[in-house]
Amino acid sequence: MEGSRKVVLAAVQFACSESVSENVDTAERLVRAAHKKGANIILIQELFEGYYFCQAQRGDFFDRAKPYKGHPTISRMQKLAKELGVVIPVSFFEEANNAHYNSIAIIDADGTDLGLYRKSHIPDGPGYQEKFYFNPGDTGFKVFSTKFAEIGVAICWDQWFPEAARAMALQGAEVLLYPTAIGSEPQDEGIDSREHWKRVMQGHAGANLVPLVASNRIGKETIKTEHGDSTITFYGNSFIAGPTGEIVALANDKDEDILVAEFDLNKIKSQRHSWGVFRDRRPELYKVLLTLDGNKTTPFCN
Repeated sequence: MEGSRKVVLAAVQFACSESVSENVDTAERLVRAAHKKGANIILIQELFEGYYFCQAQRGDFFDRAKPYKGHPTISRMQKLAKELGVVIPVSFFEEANNAHYNSIAIIDADGTDLGLYRKSHIPDGPGYQEKFYFNPGDTGFKVFSTKFAEIGVAICWDQWFPEAARAMALQGAEVLLYPTAIGSEPQDEGIDSREHWKRVMQGHAGANLVPLVASNRIGKETIKTEHGDSTITFYGNSFIAGPTGEIVALANDKDEDILVAEFDLNKIKSQRHSWGVFRDRRPELYKVLLTLDGNKTTPFCN
């Protein structure tokens, strides 16, 4: 058996304001604090530059989008990653000519930008009207080779789809990362999805035998919409799960936090191979997954 290969994963959690500079300052402060705790790969929450604006359909909110190349927050995080020697995925609202994406740039420990993932699954419901702003991502699910691990990174609504987690694991992801913005449902105060949300991702970790990190925001955010004010209380609960789906670090729903957990990737690799779930897969039987209605004779794609 190979020797140990340790990696320390971290998630940060904080409340956002409407000041980009203030939010980026907070993200940097927490990344630095996570580094002091020994973290190698540090996940910041989804769209952390400001309020989660998708509560409303407003044309002026497209002004928040910026091109990928030369993006000021990505550039700042590149300098920070290089200084600290850590990996930082950076979530941002991307403008690409006339297209717009919910995107994330993966910054390696030497400050190199390893590339871009664009969110594949775009939600559209009360309070989470992302289809107004974002085109469906066109990158496909990707795995990034960082200094510390092969990482698969997907974004928020992607986390509800086991196909996405499996696609990244099949490409060699040793860790799954999910930056998130999720909380209350404006149309129904009785809905609280936090336990469901955690359990689904715990299932991804356990099914693929990889550690998983989810970073979510906290705080109450009110956005003016065409129908009046809309408010979401984000429930935090950022967590790190181990390769059997067990939660090893968990934040609460109110407080700023930094979570860290160490894993031996070579030990987990041996465990994953020994368990046999990848050995015993039957891809030839899964063609139904290429359909929308489960009818094998009408595939969604050829």
